[in-house]
Amino acid sequence: MTHGGGVNSYAKNSKLQEKSLLETTPLIEKAIEEVCSTHLPKRMLVADLGCSSGPNTLMFISLVIRVTGECCDKISHGPLDIQFFLNDLPDNDFNYLFKSLDQLDNLVAKHKNGQAVVALMPRYYVAGLPSSFYTRLFPEKSVHLFHSSYALHWRSKESNDKGGFLNDWNIYIARTTPKSTIRLYQDLFDKDFSNFLELRSQELVHGGQIVLTFVGRKNDDVFDGNLNVFYGLLAQALQSLVMEGVVEKEKLDSFNIPIYGPSVREVEAVVKRSKLFSINQIGIFEPNWDPYDDSEEGDDVVDPIQSGINVANCARAILGQLLATHFGESVLDVVFSRYACNVAEYLEKTKRGKHSVILMSLSARN
Repeated sequence: MTHGGGVNSYAKNSKLQEKSLLETTPLIEKAIEEVCSTHLPKRMLVADLGCSSGPNTLMFISLVIRVTGECCDKISHGPLDIQFFLNDLPDNDFNYLFKSLDQLDNLVAKHKNGQAVVALMPRYYVAGLPSSFYTRLFPEKSVHLFHSSYALHWRSKESNDKGGFLNDWNIYIARTTPKSTIRLYQDLFDKDFSNFLELRSQELVHGGQIVLTFVGRKNDDVFDGNLNVFYGLLAQALQSLVMEGVVEKEKLDSFNIPIYGPSVREVEAVVKRSKLFSINQIGIFEPNWDPYDDSEEGDDVVDPIQSGINVANCARAILGQLLATHFGESVLDVVFSRYACNVAEYLEKTKRGKHSVILMSLSARN
C-alpha cells in the first residue's frame, strides 16, 4: 500500500474498505459476545491481520473496545484488558499507523454512552507485528479473536514464480489466460488459505472466533468475476504503453498481480476440508467500484468521469507501489490516468461496476 497520508496514500483512499468494515460490524459484535460469554476472560488478545495503515484499523480497535465494554456490562463482568496486535508485512507503514494512534482516545470516547459502560470500559494496549500472516504468529492457544479485512485475496507469492511468461498480455485472469495458469492461481489460493486456517487453529483459544473480509466472486465461473473486468481495464492501460514503446512487452508479460478472488464455493470447500472451523456465516457484499457512489439501485452512473477518477485513485493506493517496482515509478501517473478513462468508458457504456466481497465468520471447533 502507498505509505503516508498524501493524496495518493492508502490512508486517504480506503473508503471502500471502510464500507466493508461497517458491513461486517454485526459479525464482529457477535464474535466478541461469543468470546466474552464463553471465556469470561480477564484479558483478551485480538489480532488484526493485514491491518495496513489507514483509519479503518483505528475504527476496528474502537469497535472492539466499545463492544467488549458493553458485553462486560451486560454479564456483570469486571473490566478487562485487551491486547491488540496489528499485523502486516514488514514494509507496511507502521510509522504512520502508530502516529495515528493518538486519535484512538477520541474514537473510544465517542462510544462512552453511560456511566455503567464508562466504568467497565476495557483498558487497551496496542503493539505491531510485522510478518506475513501465512506464517505462525502467536503462541499456541493464545488468541481470542482474529480479524482480517481486505487482505486474504493477496497470495503468498506470484502465480508465475516458476518462471516464463504464463499469462501473455494480461495481469490477471482473462479469457485468453491458459488453463494451466488459471490452475496455478487456484492451487495457490487453496494452499495459502488452507495454511492460513491451520495456523490460526493452532493459535486460537478454545471457542475463539475469526471474522474475515476479502475480495472474491459470487459465481463459480472463474472468468465471470468483477476482478476480471477491474484488472482487465488496468491491463488495457498498460497495453497502450507497450504499443507506444513506453513499456517493454516482456515487462507486461512477466507481470501478474498476486491476487486471486475465489468463489464462495471455493472458500467453503477449503474450510470444510480442513475440519478445523465451523462456518457461522458467509455471504457476499457488493459495494460499487466507486466508493463515493452510494447508489444501490439502477445501473446508470451519474458522473462516469468522476467515478473513473475515484476508482483509479483507490486502485493506485493499493497497487501503485507494486507497479512502480516492476514497471518504474515514472509510468504511474499515465497508467492510472488512462485507467481512470477506461473505467469511465466502461461505466458509461456498460453498467455500474460492483465488487464481490466475501464476508465470513468462523468458530474454532472443539
